[in-house]
Amino acid sequence: MSFRRMNFLRFSAAIAFGLLGIHHVHASPGAHGPNGEHLDGQATTSASGLARLPDGSVNVPKLAQRRMVIRTVKAVEGEHPQTVELNGRVTIDPNAGGRVQAPFAGRIAPGPLGLPAAGQTVRKGQVLARLVPVSSAVERGNQEATLADLRAMRALAERRVARLESLEGTVPAKEIDAARAELTSIRGREKAVAGTVRGSEAIVSPADGVIASAQVLAGQIVEARDVLFEVIDPARALVEASTPDVTLASRIASATLPAAPDAKLVLVGGGRSLRDGALPISFRATGKALPLAVGQPVSVLAKLNTTVKGIVLPAEALVRNPANETVVWIKSGALRFIAQPVEVRPLDAHTIVVTRGLSAENRVVVSGSSLINQIR
Repeated sequence: MSFRRMNFLRFSAAIAFGLLGIHHVHASPGAHGPNGEHLDGQATTSASGLARLPDGSVNVPKLAQRRMVIRTVKAVEGEHPQTVELNGRVTIDPNAGGRVQAPFAGRIAPGPLGLPAAGQTVRKGQVLARLVPVSSAVERGNQEATLADLRAMRALAERRVARLESLEGTVPAKEIDAARAELTSIRGREKAVAGTVRGSEAIVSPADGVIASAQVLAGQIVEARDVLFEVIDPARALVEASTPDVTLASRIASATLPAAPDAKLVLVGGGRSLRDGALPISFRATGKALPLAVGQPVSVLAKLNTTVKGIVLPAEALVRNPANETVVWIKSGALRFIAQPVEVRPLDAHTIVVTRGLSAENRVVVSGSSLINQIR
């Protein structure tokens, strides 16, 4: 074999080994599980493009990583405040709103500014509607008869008072005073009965705020204690959560609302009486234009005084695999990513803490993990 042919064979072998090195994916030092096991075994086939490998890992070229805005962070384990998720419901703050109910059965009539609609701003003491009393035919007939009797009695009493006053000096003063008192009493009774027959009562707003709900129309007949309006302050609300742990309220340091991350929650306190087997815990929510509605079910993330050991990650790092398991994507090598099942706890509205499944120094995808999860 000539010297030139030997050099050609050596050059060809070098090129072949170089190509194998390009397609072979090397694992990064941090691609191992929480117990030290290797997660980056040899892929059964190599891939140079965007593809999911047979072992479940994903190959993502550098150009695709830049386009997908893939970002990773190095996992660091530490002690973090323990959190618990509570189911709650938004209610009216009793110091910043109120519920307007019908004092008696009657017919709704518009106020001087008409009937308010949901979302309309109102002021404390503003007339929202007028309530005209209604009754059966028999009751109305009895009231009309009573009113007629009182009017006749008033006329007699007025004439008697006038006659006694004309005889002042010859008639004892006590008789004149008694006649005047009787006339005043009759006038009061007449006014009260007349109000139930033909009068109406003003329904006013109990506080400044907006109408959360309006349950009336003009001419509608309502019963006593029917809810007519609910008035709330859009910058204040009350969140009532529940828990079976009677000691939880004393261990809460702070709380947040995932549905309203900008809202500030302040613990009001926990109840001392169980309701349906759970203890109510109240939080006062404040903020500008809270995106909350009365009766809305919400989740409350309560941060406790106790701590939990784990790795903090953004909530967007979590995805679901085809088996519906919670996973994060670990970067193994320059192009390869591995899905790792984890156990997590919410830390606040934006972050979570991984308590099991990750090891320190893993490179975890924190941006673009949902895009990697969609690669098939």
